[in-house]
Amino acid sequence: MLDLKYIKGNLELVKKSMEKRRAKIDFTLLLNNEDKRKTLLLEIEELRHKRNIVSDDIAKMKKEGRKASSFIEQMRQVSETIKKLDKELSIIETDINDFLIRLPNIPHKDVPVGKDDTENRLEKTQGEPKKFDFTIKPHWDIGEDLGILDFTRAAKLTGARFPLYFGNGARLERALINFMLDTHISQHGYIETLPPFIVNKTTMTGTGQLPKFEEDLFKLEGWDYYLIPTSEVPMTNIYANEIIDEAMLPCKFTAYTPCFRSEAGSYGRDTRGLIRQHQFNKVEMVKLTTPETSFEELESLLSNAEKILQLLELPYHVVTLCTGDLGFSATKTYDIEVWMPGQGKGGLYREISSCSNCLDFQARRAGIRFRRKDTKKLDYVHTLNGSGLAVGRTFAAILENYQQADGSVIIPDVLVSYMGGQKVIHHEA
Repeated sequence: MLDLKYIKGNLELVKKSMEKRRAKIDFTLLLNNEDKRKTLLLEIEELRHKRNIVSDDIAKMKKEGRKASSFIEQMRQVSETIKKLDKELSIIETDINDFLIRLPNIPHKDVPVGKDDTENRLEKTQGEPKKFDFTIKPHWDIGEDLGILDFTRAAKLTGARFPLYFGNGARLERALINFMLDTHISQHGYIETLPPFIVNKTTMTGTGQLPKFEEDLFKLEGWDYYLIPTSEVPMTNIYANEIIDEAMLPCKFTAYTPCFRSEAGSYGRDTRGLIRQHQFNKVEMVKLTTPETSFEELESLLSNAEKILQLLELPYHVVTLCTGDLGFSATKTYDIEVWMPGQGKGGLYREISSCSNCLDFQARRAGIRFRRKDTKKLDYVHTLNGSGLAVGRTFAAILENYQQADGSVIIPDVLVSYMGGQKVIHHEA
């Protein structure tokens, strides 16, 4: 969340930042509550000071054998008043916190101002889309024709937007997971983790999924638990409410997990294929850094995600999200979009990774601080996260970019060893 002192000291800047995000926010209630909070704190402090002085006087009177009943009754009333004011203060502080926790992060000055994804800024394009001399197919047709994907039976087992992989389809998905993890661990220096796939409300709140995006989450009935929408949630919260040493930074974690999203805001979009599923696999990268290095680490995070596509020889481009498309917790985000020749009319670039710097926004919510080695001062860490990559979408991109005229799919060279030496996927018998 944003620092209340920062908001008060930079109110106009914060207001303009929210306008750039197209967020309609009235700060009047927050400022009024803050004034009430200050008044109550002063009143409570004065009453407690008075109670302490009179309590000393009462003790002295008792020691001298004088009656103190009237003073005792007076202090009882003061204590009742303090108790009442404390309750009022607690309500006001809760209201302030509820306001702050629903306020999105401030966009970085480098982020382009825009209304939606049509105004994102193209940063680079990597690789040339392959030209096909036959009629190309979308990945859902390729996968079903090969017998490695079955959406109809998946819908029978659960419902719409769930995948069922068979044979070499399941093996390719597993190969991608292992390849991504191995690359990030051995080449990029991340520590592999295997976090819980279920987290509590506090953990979801720490990274910003709650309270704003509850409708996009799957909650366990009768429990204060949620299925994770991304392993960013548990990994970012590993050191929640802890103080770590500066020498530990940057912390670099990676993990494979299944992810679960209701996709409440995407009704009617991408109803076919693997692009928008309720359950999908993802390899995630998370960093905790010092404030001074977080933007340098963002560029490194982006490079780590790009490396996977480069090794798979899949064309892609990178965009900087505009203010209207920026995620709730992020101050700056790069999206990597992979070329999907079977999408739309003539192919489309589709998001396969988002790499974000959240500054201290999540760290304040989760209480993640570090102690500086020189000054011993406590500061909040900066948190970053990025997909490295969305596995199902990578699977889909391989099927579409490596499809052959006979319906088979060539396996990218870097995955052949993960597929037991197999170089082509033919129709499953």
